Amino acid sequence: MDRRGFLLALTVLPNLRPAVAQALEFASVLPGRKLVFPADHGAHPDFRMEWWYVTGWLRLPDGSPLGFQSTFFRVRTGIGETSASAFAPRQLILAHAAIADPHLKRLRHDERAARIGFGRAGYDTDRTNVWVGDWHLEQHKDSYRATVRGEDFAYALDLVPSGPPMLNGLDGFSAKTADQRHSSYYYSRPQLRVDGTVTLDGRTSPVAGRAWLDHEWFSELLPQVAQGWDWLGVNLDDGSALMAFRLRNEQEATLWSAANYRRAGGGIQAFPPGAVAFEPMRRWRSPRTGVTYPVEWRIRIGARIFLLQALMDDQELDSRRSTGIIYWEGAVRLMEGGREIGHGYLELTGYGKKIQLGD
Repeated sequence: MDRRGFLLALTVLPNLRPAVAQALEFASVLPGRKLVFPADHGAHPDFRMEWWYVTGWLRLPDGSPLGFQSTFFRVRTGIGETSASAFAPRQLILAHAAIADPHLKRLRHDERAARIGFGRAGYDTDRTNVWVGDWHLEQHKDSYRATVRGEDFAYALDLVPSGPPMLNGLDGFSAKTADQRHSSYYYSRPQLRVDGTVTLDGRTSPVAGRAWLDHEWFSELLPQVAQGWDWLGVNLDDGSALMAFRLRNEQEATLWSAANYRRAGGGIQAFPPGAVAFEPMRRWRSPRTGVTYPVEWRIRIGARIFLLQALMDDQELDSRRSTGIIYWEGAVRLMEGGREIGHGYLELTGYGKKIQLGD
């Protein structure tokens, strides 16, 4: 959903509105537009915001689990679009990276930000290839490679899809409210096989696991009534995949929800708002920020009831140096009928500070 691009909007876009108001027109998300591959793996610079977002579970040689996140945001700022100067910040690339390390009991995370140009950051429009500094997410044919070097961690991961893109919403048109202006183009690559290395505290280890890639782009912001959102992407052990989200108001009531389920053998089932329900079960309070997050959930998708359990409670990501936002992004286990059936990632935003979005 629009969650990750909106993290940028909270700080970047409000500061840019005077420039955007100068008759700048962003591309629109319209129903009926079919996603076309491989072209739509690349960037869409006419739209206001876009991201490529990879999360997953890894195993160290001793079997210990790690979670990882690699996120690249592209922002069209509306500044300097008619300027000939190479310094004009027409497009920005921002990036977040993290390792969920149960031995450390908190996230290792870092962030980057740069304007397009001078080789410091960039993107391709015909394939997934986005970078800022020495952080990269690059597509080779139909596989991907994520490379990150942070302050106290690094990873180099190869990600191989198990099938074609999973089109979310209605064939890739993902509505966020009843007003279809608040929509995005959105697809996922679930069940990515991962192999590579992770470096923690100077020690490099081989890892293997499963991951999930989201790619989404849009131009409209959410209405002011939205307080935050909760999002889930899970690779199930039987080869199927589940994406679900909801938008919340200030009282934590659901404004909108939806889900997509891809069966192991193919075929996608879309669930409308009435068929998707999020119920928080247990909360955790951050000792650093004082923000309280629901870290265990009961989720209903159609007739099925799932429970979510966090790999560890402290998976809060402080990105104030890039997007200005603090949010919870963490590895979770999916349970059904008392049995563990999958692994994925949960994102929780708007629990500390109201989302200041509007038209």
